[in-house]
Order: sequence, then C-alpha cells, then structure tokens
Amino acid sequence: MKLSLFIAIGLLIGEFSHAQSAVDFANLTKYKDDNTAILNAKKKVDVVFMGNSITEGWVKSHSTFFSENNYVGRGISGQTSSQMLLRFQNDVVALKPKLVIINAGTNDIAQNSGAYDPDFTFNNIKAMADIARSNGIKVIIASVLPAAAFPWRKEITDVPQKVDTLNSRLKQYSHNSKIPFIDYNTAMRNDKGGMREGLSGDGIHPDPAGYAIMEPIAKKAIDKALGKN
Repeated sequence: MKLSLFIAIGLLIGEFSHAQSAVDFANLTKYKDDNTAILNAKKKVDVVFMGNSITEGWVKSHSTFFSENNYVGRGISGQTSSQMLLRFQNDVVALKPKLVIINAGTNDIAQNSGAYDPDFTFNNIKAMADIARSNGIKVIIASVLPAAAFPWRKEITDVPQKVDTLNSRLKQYSHNSKIPFIDYNTAMRNDKGGMREGLSGDGIHPDPAGYAIMEPIAKKAIDKALGKN
C-alpha cells in the first residue's frame, strides 16, 4: 500500500517536473503580460508575426512598422519550430488576429534543440498553419532567410542546401494548400546561398537594410491576404 502511494507520488512529481520543463522549453511567459494587456484592452490585432530572433530583432529594429500597421511581433531568440508550436495557442490564437505570418526553420537547421529532422520541422510548421486556419486565422508562410553557415554552430555543413530544401517544401505545401508564401530568401541571397553583403552583420540576423527588404514583401502579401489591395 505504502509502496503504491510512493510510486503514485513519484509519478506526479515526474509529471510536474516535465510540465515545468515544457514551460521553460517554450518560454511561455515571455509575452504573457503583453498578451494579457492586449486581451484586457480588447484590442483587435491584425497580424501576428511568429518567429525567432529574426522576428524579435525586427520589432526592436523598426518598431513603428509594427505599431503603425497594427502588427504584433512574437519572436523569441533561438527558438525552433517545436518551441513555437508549443506557444502558438498563447501567442497567436488567443490574440484572435486576422492573420499570422509563420517564419520558422533557421534554428532547427542550426540544431538549437537537437538533431535536424526535416520532416519534424516541416510538420511543426504545417501544424501551426492548421491550428491557425482551424481558428479562422489566415496564414502566410515565410521562407527561411539565406545563411551560408551558423557562427555558433560552424560544424554544421551544407546550410544553404538545407535551407533551400526546406523552403522548396514549404513553398510547395503553401501552393497545394492555397496559403500565401513570401520569399525573403531570393531577395536577400548571394550567388552562394548566403546572405548578401550589407544586409546582416553576422550573415544570419538582418540589420536595418535587411529588414528594409523584408518589410515591403511582407506588407504586400498581408494587404493582399486581408483584401487591402
């Protein structure tokens, strides 16, 4: 009897620890206060940008692009598609935006949370799109930005090829699913598949010149999707 009780308690502790790890893994608290403020104010959000440090840096670099267009940035540095999927309900669905732009894959290829599995990454992005559409939220899928190599993971090879393969698959899925696909990659890449000179300090994260290329591409697709053209 006592043994069974100890086993049950042990299982509960294990489940609690696992839940805490999951929360930490996805960083669910990062935008909790911001999301609550939006919901309490009953603010209508047009677009949520879901992503990693590229999206987070975009908001920091040019916040007026977001505020003037009623866009909300929900990027977290270093995150992979699985982490974004875990927080998708809180950071996107709960805000009830008209549209979400999903930009994921860079950190998956960089193996930030484990070995890169193209199918796993693709299915995570697809799952986010499915969740959004099932909640009446329009979707735009964005290409992974060009990268020649990752400064923090120099041992990873064939980065441009991996990026191109994932982008090709996302573009085909978007076409088949009648989801708009926006291609930042082509406009920002050099002839070797890396980031063009002058658009990024480290070859991964855009600087203001890089974001200046991305903004009209994103806005044109958003306006078309929302019938503003």
